[in-house]
Amino acid sequence: MYIKQAFKSLHEWWRYLVGFLIIFIASQIGSIPLLIAVMFKVMSNGGNIESIQDPNVMMTVLDSNLTLFLMLLSYAIGLLAVYLVVRFLHKQPFVELTTSRKKTDWGRVFFGFGLITVTTLVVTILDYYSNPDDYVLQFDLVPFLILAVIAIIMIPLQTSFEEYLFRGYLMQGIGVLAKNRWLPLVLTSVIFGGLHLANPEVDKLGNIIMIYYIGTGFFLGIMTLMDEGMELALGFHAGNNLITALLVTADWTVFKTNSIFKDISEPSAGFDVVAPVLILYPIFLLIMAWRYKWRDWGGKLFGKVEEPIIVTEENNPNSTFIE
Repeated sequence: MYIKQAFKSLHEWWRYLVGFLIIFIASQIGSIPLLIAVMFKVMSNGGNIESIQDPNVMMTVLDSNLTLFLMLLSYAIGLLAVYLVVRFLHKQPFVELTTSRKKTDWGRVFFGFGLITVTTLVVTILDYYSNPDDYVLQFDLVPFLILAVIAIIMIPLQTSFEEYLFRGYLMQGIGVLAKNRWLPLVLTSVIFGGLHLANPEVDKLGNIIMIYYIGTGFFLGIMTLMDEGMELALGFHAGNNLITALLVTADWTVFKTNSIFKDISEPSAGFDVVAPVLILYPIFLLIMAWRYKWRDWGGKLFGKVEEPIIVTEENNPNSTFIE
C-alpha cells in the first residue's frame, strides 16, 4: 500500500530521474556555505587553500558547532528540494510520501525515537561504568547548549532528508517502476550504505563497517515496508543521530561535537561493529512487529506492486465513480 501511493500521482520514470538530479544539485548547493567559510578561514590564517581537500582539515578548521551547523545545512536544503519536487514535479501530497495512513502518525515517530534513545543511553552508561578509561568527560555548558540547539533543530532535518530520499522518494519511485517491493528495498539500502564510504569511520575501521551502514539501510527499509509508512524510520534515525551527537564524540567520527563525553578508546573492527545488525536490529523489528501487529512479512517485503485499476463509466458501465 505504501509504495502504491505513488500511482496516485505523476510517476513516469523521467520524473524520478529529473527529481533526483534536482535534489542532488540542491544538496550540493547547500554545501557551498561550509566550503566558503573554510576557505576564508584557511586563507585568513595564511594557509594553503589546497589543504581543504583533506577531509580532516575541512572538518576541523572552524569551531565544531559552526562546522556542524554548516554541514547539516546542505541536508536541510536537500529536504526542501525533496518537498518541492514531490509537490510540483509529481503533484503528490507530501503525506503520501510519508505514510499510507490518512495523516502522519506522530506516535510512531516518537516510539521509534524513544526506542533507540533509551537503548543508546543504557548501552553507553553500561559501557562507561565498565570501561571508564575509554571516556573523557568534556562537558562545557555554553558550547554544549549551543550544540544542543543546533542538533535539536538541524539533525532531524538531516535524518528526515535521508529518510524521505531513500525510504520515501526512491523507495516509491523504484517500486512503481519495478512493480515489486524487494528491488527498491535492496537498491535503496545498498545506495544508502554506499554513500557512507566517505565517512572517516570507514578509514578508521575498514570496509567491514559497511555491513553496519548497509544493514542499517535494510533495517530502516524493512520497518518502512512492514509498517506501510516512514514514521518509525523517521523517529529512529533522528533519535540515533541526535543522541549520538549530544552524548559521545570521538576524533575519528563524522560528528565531532561538544558532546558530554569523548571516546578516547582505540576502535576495533570486530564483532561490535556488526552486533547492531545481527542482534539489536532483529530485536527492534520484533518489538515493532509485536506493538503494531505486523503480518504477511513475505508479501510486504517481496510481493508485487500492482497499479490500481481505475474504474470509470468507460470500462464499467454500471459504475459512476472512480476507485
